[in-house]
Formats: sequence, structure tokens, C-alpha cells
Amino acid sequence: MAKRDTSFICQSCGASYTRWQGKCEACGAWNTLAEEVAVVASVPAAQRSGRKGRSVVLETLQGTATPAPRMVCGIGELDRVAGGGFVPGSVLLIGGDPGIGKSTLLVQASAALAANGQRVIYVSGEEAVDQVRMRAQRLGLDQAPVSLAAETNAENIIATLSGGPPVHMVVIDSIQTMWSDSVESAPGTVTQVRTSAQLLVRYAKQTGACVILVGHVTKDGQIAGPRVVEHMVDAVFSFEGDGGHQFRILRAQKNRFGPTDEIGVFEMTGRGLSEVANPSELFLSNRDAGAPGTAVFAGMEGTRPVLVEIQALVAPSSLGTPRRAVVGWDPNRLSMVLAVLDARCGVRLGGHDVYLNVAGGLRIGEPAADLAVAAALVSSLTGAPLPADAVYFGEASLTGAVRQVAQAAARLKEAAKLGFARAVLPSGGLDGVDAQVSLQPVGSLAELVAAIAACAPRRPAMRDSRGGGERDKRPRAVEHAEWADDEAG
Repeated sequence: MAKRDTSFICQSCGASYTRWQGKCEACGAWNTLAEEVAVVASVPAAQRSGRKGRSVVLETLQGTATPAPRMVCGIGELDRVAGGGFVPGSVLLIGGDPGIGKSTLLVQASAALAANGQRVIYVSGEEAVDQVRMRAQRLGLDQAPVSLAAETNAENIIATLSGGPPVHMVVIDSIQTMWSDSVESAPGTVTQVRTSAQLLVRYAKQTGACVILVGHVTKDGQIAGPRVVEHMVDAVFSFEGDGGHQFRILRAQKNRFGPTDEIGVFEMTGRGLSEVANPSELFLSNRDAGAPGTAVFAGMEGTRPVLVEIQALVAPSSLGTPRRAVVGWDPNRLSMVLAVLDARCGVRLGGHDVYLNVAGGLRIGEPAADLAVAAALVSSLTGAPLPADAVYFGEASLTGAVRQVAQAAARLKEAAKLGFARAVLPSGGLDGVDAQVSLQPVGSLAELVAAIAACAPRRPAMRDSRGGGERDKRPRAVEHAEWADDEAG
């Protein structure tokens, strides 16, 4: 006989409670607790106490480890993020905003694998089969031998997959629409998502088929549903992009069979998503080299060097609390750079609005962008344009020093490849670096501020209201540069 167990589960993090409450104590979200009823088979206590497990075979660390085989779909950017191809028996979770292109990318990957002789099944829980066919026709892939199905019951899907020839790859779009007969909860709840994912993971491990799950995201960009699903799968990919740009970025947040933080860059076209082999050239194609407040950052995304433009605008504020707007970078990191410029370099930005943007819709997470951000801020404040043929990278410390960053040789090689002639980077640690560009090392942010402010244009002289004479209206950073030069002399 089975007994009914009622609990209240947070639909955001999966925490369980015995009674309803307004706020989830685990994640802090409000009004996310939903009542769910699970059927638990009641087993007599005598049987539970007498049940014994079986022993498993223990092995040592010695031995030859064979690399996992790969299924290469032919889409270079997707294969790069996956670590060289899809591994049989692995489970991948892909999340992204609605309309970003997840289904388009997976239809293209399914068609490419099916054209290579692999058996691919595309299961849609949100769209009908005709809608998937229309997308394939629009992409010119309607002749690919991909099997389609529109089903949301996890047991029916597994029975269909197990009944025919061996399956090489299965696409589930999306995991939030799946439900199982073993639990009495509505589709989309935490219990149903977790149970359905567990059934699909078990099928992948037993049969060797690669299963790709599509997941919805919350307004914060996190994959919706319980975090345990991300721990159950082998890889978690995030599909990012801005609606105002045609660029799409596939980022690996977790990968048991490849490097993490690897990215693949795509461009949305009328024929679907086309891969971008050189994203640096694409991000820098429309930049204004002569405008103050722009700096080129030589960053690293996984194993790939990427050059991107950092744009800053510093304007006097009429508000009591100046605005700080950031797109594509960590706002807390910007606050730290502003504090260091104020305390260590004498650059007063407390009365100015600061706007920072990473051009092209790319999201940067590494601290090596501190030097490029500081250069763009000082350039916008003083009105001095930065050299058009220079790249910047380096991490700023709270003492004002510029610290070294990893993979400097790869950054410099990418800069030379795109025609840049100089690089502003941290001093020290440059032994053995075969640079094809001119190196300009800096030891502190004060040196960078002094170098930029020395090239600032002079403002027109204004009449001093106090003494009747003329005084030079120059930015405060220029005065600090002259003070720094006097101290150095």
C-alpha cells in the first residue's frame, strides 16, 4: 500500500518545507513554494531492516585510461564548447533566454549528425511536429533523416527510444515540460523536473546515447528548476546574446569531458546560426578608434583569446547619488576600480555619472579587464583618446598596483594577428615572451593615469571670478599627472 506525502517545495531552488510560508529560507525568493504530493511506497519495517546491499569491485588508480570517443557534428564552434564533440552516454543541459536560438542550434546539430549516419531523435514538448518541420524547412534542413516526436511523458519517450534501433543522440526540448507517472505533481514542478531528468540520465548511461536537455532560464539568467539537475548532468551550456545584436555566445559553465569557460561564437542570419571563426575581428569591426573613452581589451575566454572594445562615458552628475550603469561586466568590479582611482590616483569621480559597456554583447568575467576599464574611464574624463593600435590587460589591486595575468603570450599573439602595434600590460613576468608588438609595462594605475592625462587637450582659459585673472580649466586628472611628474623628478 502507498501513502501520500505532502510537502511544499520551492520552485526556484528545490528546498522542501512541511508547511507553506511566503519566503524561501534557502534562496530568499518570495512566493515560490508550491504544494506537491509524492506517492511513497510503504515497506514494512522488518523488510527495510533486513535489506542488504551488494558489494562492488574496488580498483586502483593505476592502469591505462582511454579517452572518451566523440561524435563530431561538424559545427566547429559547438564541437569546441563540447570539448571536441559529443561523448556517447553523456547528458548535456543547454539554457538560454526565450528566442535566443536554442532550438535552431539543436536542429542544425541534429541534422548534421544525422547526415553523418547517426540516428538522431528530436523530441519536442513545447511545439508540434509541424512547427519543427517548418523550422527545418526555413533552415534548408528538411531533407535530413532526423526522427521527430511531440511527447511530454518521460516513460513514453524512453519506451519509444528503447523499442527501435540504437539511438546515438536524443534532444529533449524542454526538460520543464516533461512529466512522469511515478509522482503526482503538475508538469514543470521541481519534483517532475527532477524525476524526469533522472529517468533520462539513467537511459543515457545504460544505452550509451547522448541526451541533450533544453532548460528555461529565470530573469537573472540562471537555469530554472532545481540545482540538482545541473549536478546530475555531465555538461551545462549557457546560450547568451543580446536582442539588439546578431551575435550569440555559447558558454560552457560545466563540462566533465572538456574545458570549462570555453565559448563558441555564432551569428544569427536568415539561414540560421552561422559560426564565427574569428570573433575578435567581428567585435572590433565597427569601433570608433579616435573617440575618448574607448579601450581594446585583450581577454581570454577558455582557451581562446578574444579582443573586445570597452566603452566608458564619464559625465558630470546633477543627482545627489551619481549613476553607475554597467553592461557586460561585473558592477562590483567597477565600483572597486572607481574606488582605487579615487583613493590611489587622485581621480575624483564621486560627482560624475559613469556608464560602462562591453561592445558586441559579450559578457566579461575575468579581472584582467581592470586595466582596460581604468584606461577607458580616465580617457573619457580627460578627453584624451587612447592610441588606436594599443591593447590593455591587467588586474588592479586595492593598493593601486597592476598585477600579472595568465596567458599573456596568447593575448599578445592575437593582438599582433589583428594588426595592433603596442600593448599596455603589467610590468614583470615578461621573460621569455616572444611578443610581436611593442610592450609598455606599467606598475601601478597612477602611472597609467599620468600617461593618459599628459596627452589630454587643454581646455580654453576662463576668467577667474575671484581674482579677475585667467585660470586654466583642466581636468583634475591632468593636475594629478603634473604632480606625479614633479614627484618623480
